[in-house]
Amino acid sequence: MHGNKLQEIMTYSEAIDFLFTRLPMYQRSGSAAYKDNLDNTWRLDEWFGHPHRAFKSIHVAGTNGKGSVSHMLASVLQSAGYRTGLYTSPHLVDFRERIRIDGGMIPQEKVVDFVMQNQAVITEIAPSFFEMTVAMAFDYFSRERVEVAVIETGLGGRLDSTNIVDPVLSIITNIGLDHTALLGPTLPLIAAEKAGIIKKDTPVVIGRRQQETRPVFEEKARAMKAPLLMADEALSVLLMNQGAHALSVRVLKNGHVFMDDLVLPLPGNYQLENLRTVLASVEELVRQGFEISEMHLRSGMAGVVANTGLRGRWQILSSQPLTICDTGHNEDGMRMIVEQIKALEFNCLHFVLGMVSDKEVDPILALLPTHARYYFTRANIPRSLDPELLQKKALVHGLSGQIFANVPEAWRAAQKNAGDNDLIFIGGSTFVVAEVV
Repeated sequence: MHGNKLQEIMTYSEAIDFLFTRLPMYQRSGSAAYKDNLDNTWRLDEWFGHPHRAFKSIHVAGTNGKGSVSHMLASVLQSAGYRTGLYTSPHLVDFRERIRIDGGMIPQEKVVDFVMQNQAVITEIAPSFFEMTVAMAFDYFSRERVEVAVIETGLGGRLDSTNIVDPVLSIITNIGLDHTALLGPTLPLIAAEKAGIIKKDTPVVIGRRQQETRPVFEEKARAMKAPLLMADEALSVLLMNQGAHALSVRVLKNGHVFMDDLVLPLPGNYQLENLRTVLASVEELVRQGFEISEMHLRSGMAGVVANTGLRGRWQILSSQPLTICDTGHNEDGMRMIVEQIKALEFNCLHFVLGMVSDKEVDPILALLPTHARYYFTRANIPRSLDPELLQKKALVHGLSGQIFANVPEAWRAAQKNAGDNDLIFIGGSTFVVAEVV
């Protein structure tokens, strides 16, 4: 028995090793893994017999919030009784977090089977890690007969491997400056890439109205004859109560109370916008015939963490001292984090910070509080920024602190220095957060 178990584990780690080392991976190597066409994706799709046609899909893009929106929506659909697939990226701890059905991660043996049975085609087509993972997800969802899948884009939209789906609904959360080297240096250019998920005659929900990007979405929607819905035009979400572990909100529709005391176990203020986007999306799904009641909505929101395994979103790691991590890693995301930190009461702020080397870090560093004590470090991936360089860049913005070789060391030092009434924040990169959750 033990022998077999060990063999399984070995085989799984070999399969994962094959995926991680043989295929170019954006998380590790950056833009070298980014493809500017969908050729490989179409070839893989054909090889697997077009599995994405076997289930309904909801396609989610955007700079920030797309992960939270995808998890919330999947949780609501699960609560409504639909067999629900969820594809997200990147993973925090376990590769299998990317591919879930009704919250459960794809089993190890399914990953092993997929890699073993398709080694020849993987070698022949030589896809990127992301292209292969999307093919694995769609194949798994099809075989397991999911009814609906929530599919989060990886990077951009137009050229993203997920963009072969023909969804019943497209969602674009918001547009911020991120991955500018690949998507373009301005908001309208980035919006044009994200707008690539808008499909013919398919409704699209825009999470945040932005002056610079609205014309881009309107023009694309017109060209595709796609009904365009602005989430904030019909719905308002008001914060009524904020606890350490949850938010309670009132939802207004056309100025009237639509739902009161809706509880979300994600205490980040930025979730209000994501929640509004999800509610607008659910309204559209109901119009299309999905059977989702207020009770499903309430239980889906309340159970989002338990239902989908969502982590790293304003997550409280301990209470004395209060220790919080968050995956927000671009200008827009960090601005929201800093606002939220300002709203907390504490004596001293200890900030464990690591970033990646292929991002514009100065605009982000410019937002950070100068009164904090910084612990500059790096995540355990090749793309991470050397902490010495990070310290130098931070100093220009009046941020000072020490350098640590890795995230656990930096966190230990912060814990040692922090008093009971201090705050420790850990972030700057998804990969830093992955090492503490």
